[in-house]
Amino acid sequence: MMIRYQLNCAEGHTFEAWFSSSKGYDAQVRRKQVTCPFCGTAEVKKAIMAPRVARSRSRKASVPVEAPAAPVPVPAREPQHMLNGEQRKLLAQMRQLRDEMLSKSDYVGPRFAEEARRIHNEEAPARGIHGEATPEEVAELKEEGVEVYPVPVLPEDHN
Repeated sequence: MMIRYQLNCAEGHTFEAWFSSSKGYDAQVRRKQVTCPFCGTAEVKKAIMAPRVARSRSRKASVPVEAPAAPVPVPAREPQHMLNGEQRKLLAQMRQLRDEMLSKSDYVGPRFAEEARRIHNEEAPARGIHGEATPEEVAELKEEGVEVYPVPVLPEDHN
């Protein structure tokens, strides 16, 4: 099940977005992953929403309900480059390092914690792996002495 939110950006644009849960929305906003499709700002908030009220079958609505007005699209502005030359160079190096790390490791998906333990306990061949793990799984691995590092998140990962 998905949740649809009507969102407003700091520039006054209105748009809709779908999320798996309200916690999912909150997490993405905290990480600045929700951006306005018109201007690109990450300063986004939920619009005030009217609750959906169930009506009894025997009564009909006495007030006609009007469809909300469709938002007027605003042309997108030219992207603003907020990084200087040195920062762009560093970002390119990070991207190259991340891509090399991913290409030289095996993707194990949600089995990451299990496979990392097997490698640490010498039950599986030593090799680089990457995948998904919950914060709890990562904490447990670190407590067990398993070296675990996050894959760097880069700006384009938010799109």
